[in-house]
Amino acid sequence: MNLPNTLTLLRIFLVPVLVAVLLTRTGGYFLGPAIFGVAVFTDWLDGYLARRRNEITRLGIILDPLADKLLVAAAFLSLVELGEVKAWIVMIILAREFAITGLRSIAASRGVFIAASWLGKAKMVLEVVAIFALFFTRPYPVLERPALVLLWISVVVALLSGADYLYAYWREANRPGSSKPLNAA
Repeated sequence: MNLPNTLTLLRIFLVPVLVAVLLTRTGGYFLGPAIFGVAVFTDWLDGYLARRRNEITRLGIILDPLADKLLVAAAFLSLVELGEVKAWIVMIILAREFAITGLRSIAASRGVFIAASWLGKAKMVLEVVAIFALFFTRPYPVLERPALVLLWISVVVALLSGADYLYAYWREANRPGSSKPLNAA
């Protein structure tokens, strides 16, 4: 256990707190976004510290993307419950997350490591910005249109990055000399 992994566990712990606060009508306007902001900051900080202090661990490699997905899913599903986002839009994002997580797990079981791409990182940043914007549409309705534009941009980037991960897996798994091709059982 190290500080980066502790920060990741804190982010996981904040997920149910975030949902509880967002779904209460009194605390959701500003406390919810503040909790989300703290959780997003821990995402950045744990990665920074792990690289800077050379404390990258197997546990962190597994937990960090899981914590990210839990945080984004919790925020989006809360926004669906609050009527700020249509469920089918969130399902596109979540389906991409599950599909890529499954693909990366299959790749890892075959000894293929698929690193996070710049598109995947851009997707996360866009989702976070869209979520923040959507949080603030309740107290500031003027933000509704920009928030929805950001949401749609994040959906498009999510689909593009998903295709990019699929291509990276296919290319790596089928490269000459690969002992475990894509079609291996």
